[in-house]
Amino acid sequence: MFALLVCNTAILLSGGTASEALDAAAWLVLLASFELETGYGGRFGAGRSAAILRGARLVAAAAIVAAAIGYVGGKEWLDAINLALWIAVVALLEFEVRRPDAVAAHRARFTAVATLLYCGLGVPVLVWAGRGEWFDAYDALLWLIAFAAIEIDLFKFERQATTGSPSA
Repeated sequence: MFALLVCNTAILLSGGTASEALDAAAWLVLLASFELETGYGGRFGAGRSAAILRGARLVAAAAIVAAAIGYVGGKEWLDAINLALWIAVVALLEFEVRRPDAVAAHRARFTAVATLLYCGLGVPVLVWAGRGEWFDAYDALLWLIAFAAIEIDLFKFERQATTGSPSA
């Protein structure tokens, strides 16, 4: 899946708008950083590795804000709304990574918010498909699947963080 997202990013870097290229590259960095921090048995989730990953996410977040400004300035409202929903997803993910104990205590609420956000992100996929903008629909769906995988990793990460055991 990551390889497909890299290909999509390359397509947007070579033929998309500046906002699309910046948006795609930044999201790729975010996805990789979350996957490294929450996956791989926590090897990258502490110390210097975690600081580097969080720094990369901060830079990527700034790039995403720049892309959002570009979308709004270009009156690309569907892209801007889609990006706003993704920003909310990343804020939720960041909280889940940094405060797994609080998330575990309120798991149902976090699950409800995540479900609402992901359902909201399905709407642009349907709109792009309805317009015949197949690459945009495919790309958005691929990102949804990729971040859903991150949510699954986060659930495992939270269980490990709150119980101290990966098998709990």
